[in-house]
Amino acid sequence: MPLQAVETKRLYRQIAEQLRALIAAGEFPLGSRLPPERDLAAQLGVSRPSVREALIALEVEGLVEVRMGSGVYVMALEAAPVSRAVSEAIGPFDIMRARLLLEAELVALAAHASTPGLVKRLRTAIKGMEDDIGRGVMPLRGDREFHLVLAEASGNAALVRIVTDLFDERNNPLFEQLGRHFENAKSWRLAVTEHRAVVKAVAAGDPAAARQAMQTHLQNSHDRFAAAALEEPAAAPARARGTAVHA
Repeated sequence: MPLQAVETKRLYRQIAEQLRALIAAGEFPLGSRLPPERDLAAQLGVSRPSVREALIALEVEGLVEVRMGSGVYVMALEAAPVSRAVSEAIGPFDIMRARLLLEAELVALAAHASTPGLVKRLRTAIKGMEDDIGRGVMPLRGDREFHLVLAEASGNAALVRIVTDLFDERNNPLFEQLGRHFENAKSWRLAVTEHRAVVKAVAAGDPAAARQAMQTHLQNSHDRFAAAALEEPAAAPARARGTAVHA
């Protein structure tokens, strides 16, 4: 008997599989609303961000629709075929947590070796972000430039490649879909303000302050995706024929 490859499935994919099976079995009828994130997380014994990633994956597959301020509704009983990029996508929250660990240390190195040229490049990147926000455009180009300039200041090509790869995971289907729901001009202006705090610490040559400013920025970025309400806070939990989700 030939051996089969062993796959360690990401948590959000395991959650998505359970919900997908319940939808296919008719436990959540077409047009019905799924239980709120908090209820799903409690039943599964997982975090709400993991549930959110699973719901976004199901939305990319066309099974559900996320309606901000209302909830998540079943749109089809069978998932549409998806690309390999969807099935292999790293969860957005894993990406953000990895970036927090790595970039907080890199910015401390940048502050230790701060130069006027580095500070100027960082401020130029922020200006580009502000210009894009003013035009109603997602300021990803300036954001990417900001974080990569800081990585390059470490002088370590391997670390620059890792930061580049992690940042560019924003282009994976799950991260893009999450961004469509939760990113807006207000959230990006908050990010710009946090970037300015990072630049201030780097310009002062203060590694500890720079590390803290980057940790604050990336944790806030994580929380802006994780904490925004999908449902109305006062909405009653949705019920679908008394179905429970089993971990």
